[in-house]
Amino acid sequence: MDQAPNIDILDEVPHHRKEFITKMEQQLREIKDVDILLECILTCARKIVNADAGSIYEYDRTENKLWIRYSQNDTLQKKLNPGEKLPYTSFYLVPTPESISGYCVISKKNINIPDVYNMPEFMDEENKIPRPFEFNKANDQKTHYKTESMLTIPLIMTNGSVLGVLQIINPKDSEGNTVKFDKDSEFYISQFAAKVGSIYEYAYLTRQNLDRLVKMAGFRDPRETGTHVERVSRFSLEIYDRYASNKNIPQRERDLFRDNLKLASRCHDVGKVAVPDKILKKAGILDDDERDIMKGHTCVGAQLFTPTENDLDKMARDVCLHHHDRWDGGNKGYPGDYNYMDYVPETKMPHEAPQALAGEAIPLAARIVAIADVYDALRHRRCYKAEWTVDDTFREMENEKGKQFDPDLIDAFLQIRDRLETINSAIS
Repeated sequence: MDQAPNIDILDEVPHHRKEFITKMEQQLREIKDVDILLECILTCARKIVNADAGSIYEYDRTENKLWIRYSQNDTLQKKLNPGEKLPYTSFYLVPTPESISGYCVISKKNINIPDVYNMPEFMDEENKIPRPFEFNKANDQKTHYKTESMLTIPLIMTNGSVLGVLQIINPKDSEGNTVKFDKDSEFYISQFAAKVGSIYEYAYLTRQNLDRLVKMAGFRDPRETGTHVERVSRFSLEIYDRYASNKNIPQRERDLFRDNLKLASRCHDVGKVAVPDKILKKAGILDDDERDIMKGHTCVGAQLFTPTENDLDKMARDVCLHHHDRWDGGNKGYPGDYNYMDYVPETKMPHEAPQALAGEAIPLAARIVAIADVYDALRHRRCYKAEWTVDDTFREMENEKGKQFDPDLIDAFLQIRDRLETINSAIS
């Protein structure tokens, strides 16, 4: 049975860095989702050298884009209220020698800069090799944060390809003063990056295989775009994070759940691969018979993840099967407590669930994805409807509190309105 990554170790001060890295390597291997893994890699790397801030980038070799995935900053985080996060950031750059992270991708070399505002003219004074890159001050100016020392290291696959870039900023001494990255710090971070590169590679390949299944369903359903799947996945994680904070759920439990949720939510509609084209691609509202056939996608999705081999399979099955069940057990929800293995693709489901599920009988992950999926559907144009406004969307979601949706989850959803809208705008 899968165990939760024990992130409690991050509370330890790594006096013995080698042992700390070994422990973290073991725990990071338990994480399945790339994004969750990247976030944990960044957290661990910062802990190794007591760095105040940092970012981690993912390199898309196909499109030659370097995407920022996570940024952390203790100084800025301390200014926020409990449960709040730093603003969502999503941007990419094309790697060129003119940017620090871009040069790191191209050269596959570590870049250790003692003071980004006073960089020497030459990278190698002896051979007079010009420094091609400059530090971009825009983010410092926007956040009123002062970046000083920076260490940038490539994350490399076993075949030599670059997977991403780890960038950590402003290490602190025991008195809280910003210091430079010394030779020991650079050595240990390099060792850590080398070890986690293979872990990252495995998670990356796992996600690629899962995304092929999602993409196959997307080819069949013109409304089930890759961006929709990505948004629903990120919305789901944000809703859970705020819900978990509100409920004071232990960190160990959060880590396992959110790792599985990030992947399981991507699969919520893979069962549509078995829905007939005349229904799936109909340009208009479905009639009752067509809708009853469409409902079968929940059972087909669950069948794809049966038998279940691990906790991820179980959550993916639950999400596929129950993300259309209603909190109040109303007759519009489906499929309820239905033997999904008996369902035959392209046949009609019962018009009303013979035994409805309600409340906490619906798995938590499915209740979360239900909110994320409807929110995304309302905020985007469909062949049968126009895009809803922000205010109308959140008003409708709040109106369904205790009806279609879990009240506690809707409370969490409403608390992060601005963050969800930022993600919605960034992934289009």
